[in-house]
Amino acid sequence: MDLTEKTIDSQLVFEGGFLKVRRDRIRLPDGSESWREYIRHPGAVAVLALTDDGRLVMERQYRYPAGREFLEIPAGKLDPGEAREQCARRELMEETGYSAREWTFLGTAHPCIGYADEQIHYFLARGLTLSERQLDHGEFLEVVTLPLTEVIARTLNGAICDSKSLVGLYWLQAHLEGRMPGAV
Repeated sequence: MDLTEKTIDSQLVFEGGFLKVRRDRIRLPDGSESWREYIRHPGAVAVLALTDDGRLVMERQYRYPAGREFLEIPAGKLDPGEAREQCARRELMEETGYSAREWTFLGTAHPCIGYADEQIHYFLARGLTLSERQLDHGEFLEVVTLPLTEVIARTLNGAICDSKSLVGLYWLQAHLEGRMPGAV
């Protein structure tokens, strides 16, 4: 059965500095018509920065749409034409002050498939060196390092609950246990 939905026409509903919202008229697999509203997202990276002594670099920051603080892994959006690993390197340095000697691509996830085309590309960063961070204007966050075992425990009790971090931590564990393709 072909489940493909085909675009009949598309309109831009909103264009901001970061996101675009579209409303498309589509043809469904049975031939009838419907609408789809969705967000166009530039894509993002997330970094699992692991220290030599097994601590994970995390960030505590307030997230306005959710109206609360979250403890999460470093992440950020891709700039136009920017390579995924370059973005990961830039975001880690800007937000945390860390640079890494070793970079491993872990995978790509689609966090909001029902209403957005966002993709998050995950990287493991090792061989960390700390220098001064370079936060973007209007960016406020606290950097903390926690033992990986404590981070995992916090996912199980709900203290770490954003999907980006949960996916990244799952893949990090699988990588460290040798369960992911290409894992060392």
